[in-house]
Amino acid sequence: MTAQGRYKPDIAVVLVNLGTPDAPTAPAVRRYLREFLWDRRVVEVPRLIWWLVLNGIILLRRPRPVARLYAAIWTPQGSPLRVYTESLAQAVAREITDPRVRVFAAMTYGRPSLAALLTQLQDEQYKRVLVLPLYPQYSATTSGAVIDVVARHLLTSRRVPDIRIVSDYCERPEYLDAVAASIREQAATAANADRLLFSFHGIPQSYADRGDPYPGCCEATARGIAQRLALADGSWEIVFQSRFGRQPWLQPYLDQRLAALPGEGVEGVRVVCPGFATDCLETLEEVAVENRDAFMEAGGKRYAYVPALNDSPAHARMLANLVGEHIAGW
Repeated sequence: MTAQGRYKPDIAVVLVNLGTPDAPTAPAVRRYLREFLWDRRVVEVPRLIWWLVLNGIILLRRPRPVARLYAAIWTPQGSPLRVYTESLAQAVAREITDPRVRVFAAMTYGRPSLAALLTQLQDEQYKRVLVLPLYPQYSATTSGAVIDVVARHLLTSRRVPDIRIVSDYCERPEYLDAVAASIREQAATAANADRLLFSFHGIPQSYADRGDPYPGCCEATARGIAQRLALADGSWEIVFQSRFGRQPWLQPYLDQRLAALPGEGVEGVRVVCPGFATDCLETLEEVAVENRDAFMEAGGKRYAYVPALNDSPAHARMLANLVGEHIAGW
């Protein structure tokens, strides 16, 4: 009899990513955006005003063009974010030898739904649940939103399992080592770059002003990777991407820096996005295509995007070791 056969799994490890539409179509994108953008963690605007903006403008205008962008990166297996997240969960499971553990993938928005999975785990009588948001840098807009889903589930549960949540791993040595190694590997096969840009997903500046620790987490990650690569001051910088709306977001903005760098004598750049555990629309289209075109049009000559860690062995081992530490004592 195998070890798995002797032990009934009673520890659920849930890797949580942001989410994705079910299909690269306007109706699917509209459903996804409605759920995502209605979250108070994501948009902190008074509800009545935001309801009018969301339903009267955004959900009418944005789904069709966004669907076209998704269609450009869609794979035969589905959305890259979902494909990579599920493959990563399988890779992490292979790294974990404890027969009591089963690894799942879930999304805060869209499917497979974290809320639905928590209900499933309750029905299957899992006694212990470790929730691991795939956001190395904590923000209330991402990891905080995951915690909200867990909290809402617990409010309606009569039987509450032991639950642990990983808040972040932005300074974890294994994580920094893995990203640094991926940059070295990409640099060995791509043209030389004069500047390395660490691009993180932005948040409104007002969120940081009210205490969101995200900017500090991003800086800690970038500095840790730069130290491992022995980068000189001035050869790298931190930028932020994916802003929307009129309010100020964390700066400097990636697109503005890419437009300005050729005028500063920087002909080649390499961009890495260490806040994204898996590649997705924001990396594969916005960074790898849209921003590349902007840099080249501004006079740049060499542009390289470093892929996310995705389901790589180093990523899986790092997360498996992180899981091991957090389930210790269970």
